[in-house]
Amino acid sequence: MKITDVQACVIGRPEPHSGGSVWTFVRVYTDDGIIGTGECSSAGHMAGPMTVKSMVLHNREMLIGEDPMNVGPLYEKLRRRGRYAGGSSAPWTFALTGIENALYDIVGKALGVPIYQLLGGRYRDRIRLYADCAAGETHTGPAYAEKARAVLEEGYSAVKFDVDNKSGGSKLDPVNYTVGAREMTHVIDLITATREAIGWDIDLAIDCHGQFDLPSAITLAKAVEPLRLMWLEEPLPAENLDALAQVRASTSTVICTGENHYTRYHFMEMLERKAVDVIMPDLAKAGGIAEGKRIAEIAEASYIPMAPHNVSSPLGMMAACHVLAAVPNFLVLEFHGRDISWWEELCVGDQPFIRDGWMHVSERPGVGVELNDEVAQGLVWEGDSYFS
Repeated sequence: MKITDVQACVIGRPEPHSGGSVWTFVRVYTDDGIIGTGECSSAGHMAGPMTVKSMVLHNREMLIGEDPMNVGPLYEKLRRRGRYAGGSSAPWTFALTGIENALYDIVGKALGVPIYQLLGGRYRDRIRLYADCAAGETHTGPAYAEKARAVLEEGYSAVKFDVDNKSGGSKLDPVNYTVGAREMTHVIDLITATREAIGWDIDLAIDCHGQFDLPSAITLAKAVEPLRLMWLEEPLPAENLDALAQVRASTSTVICTGENHYTRYHFMEMLERKAVDVIMPDLAKAGGIAEGKRIAEIAEASYIPMAPHNVSSPLGMMAACHVLAAVPNFLVLEFHGRDISWWEELCVGDQPFIRDGWMHVSERPGVGVELNDEVAQGLVWEGDSYFS
């Protein structure tokens, strides 16, 4: 079997509160008629989704004529090719992720097995999800509490809320990351009201989106210690792991980061510096299916759980589920598609994809989820064209 073509297409529409609804899809075609489809992050609709697509197509000629079953060597060949073009960072790694996912889809289909079997088998047949709720209808404690209660009625056992830029007008300086006393009180009140609304049997995560400085992050982390958060996410910007390690060392609040880190090398550094309690790679952009498993294994050696960031379509989310089924230290996976009206219809597979706060791992060959071509064609990104 040989690769005959590689195509890419950007699909989606930016929607308020979606956190990600524009994706790059990759299709790898073979002379046996097997087609593999992979998904990767488009680096956000503001960053120019066509950039990732162009990087996918840049690798097309190196893949044509190759054996798609040879996933590892092909991936490494492409990764090394991009060494001097950001080969272990965005958006090059995003493109490689989509290509590698499509290759694994082909291998699974050719062998008649789901991807998790290619990774050594599964520890679990369903994946626990947490609902990313963003915020309440207003930036007040009662609104956060109301939103939390409504989402939990859908069956989730964990939720996440944002507290960055939710100051209720109390931000003293719109540019710096310092949180003044009034704003800090407001943020703590939001978190406290949410915890009181959901009780102690529901896991609660809080996302700061890297919008606080070091003293503010430490103050917040220590202040919410009694609220027993599942984690405090990205209290600092992603670049300085030594600063994040200072936050972690200062508090018993669980610290989580990783959505803006890529490949096992970034996570190895994160763990060596003792900067986190929970890692959250985004498996649609961190380097691929095999790389996701390697990241999990590195973390497991330090007894660190993995709770991936996820803003994918059902196809990319199922690809992540195969990885998470195959590693022992999985904690919980994000679901960010609740506010995307067409999320469920974009793909076909074992629907509904989300059932009572869980996603069941597909037993179909390959990823087990395919694009619904009719729906997807109507969501092609501006100026792009669908697969031929």
